[in-house]
Amino acid sequence: MERLKIAIQRSGRLCSESLKIIRNCGIEFTSPERILKEKADNFPIEFLYVRDDDIPFFIKDNVADIGIVGSNEFLESGLDLKIVRDLGFAKCRLSIAVPKGFEYKNLKSLEGKRIATSYPNILKKVLKEAEVKASFVKITGSVEITPAIGISDVICDLVSTGTTLTMNGLTEVEPIYYSSAVMIANSEMAPEKKEILDRLLLRIDAVSLAKNNKYVMFNLPEKHLEQVASIVGGVKSPTITKLMEKGWLSVQLVVSEDKFWEVFEKLKELGAQGILVTPIEKMTL
Repeated sequence: MERLKIAIQRSGRLCSESLKIIRNCGIEFTSPERILKEKADNFPIEFLYVRDDDIPFFIKDNVADIGIVGSNEFLESGLDLKIVRDLGFAKCRLSIAVPKGFEYKNLKSLEGKRIATSYPNILKKVLKEAEVKASFVKITGSVEITPAIGISDVICDLVSTGTTLTMNGLTEVEPIYYSSAVMIANSEMAPEKKEILDRLLLRIDAVSLAKNNKYVMFNLPEKHLEQVASIVGGVKSPTITKLMEKGWLSVQLVVSEDKFWEVFEKLKELGAQGILVTPIEKMTL
């Protein structure tokens, strides 16, 4: 049986969140610790657990068909691959950080400085656009320690909470790139594998759409129905059921997560009662 090979970071937050979304797609697998390769039980997909910075090169060399990786790693690789989905999780930023006493105003403050980073290609592009000339020290790990041991003047590294920077006496001064998890693939793929990828993306889209929406039910005075419809809409339009009590309706609709509290407040203003909010497991338009 033909299987779609997917490369995933072998450990860490990106790994756990990648496997979570795939499990939510109804795909079953065991993923025991220290295993590097496994097949799903109920879907034609095979997992390869590798270093995140190797994933773009595995896809380029046809070792894997697709992969989930931070967009920073994809951009840094410079490879001619395509993003098939921005998955939106594992968000972080690539930022300039400086030691205490370093006077930073803007990128021009980096003129002539030594910058330690694991992402020289992204940094070079940003500094070139800012017309700043600096030297780069490529470090694959422990970038934060380099100013303290004299290897660099400042650093450019991924930041999520900033705790590691603070622990090493550094201050984040300017983000230069925002990253999130993306699914990447070769521009060309055999028809059989493209069909499997389309099936996988259909499931991922249903899970992602459901995650970003809430199912809301409430009772409403009938006279306010048109106002509610104009405020919230729905997948197409609200579902309406008449109640036994004259002049009242039961309304069911879908509200996006980012608009929920605004909609909730307006519903209360219009006399909505018994508002019930439930998560959606899967959803499609």
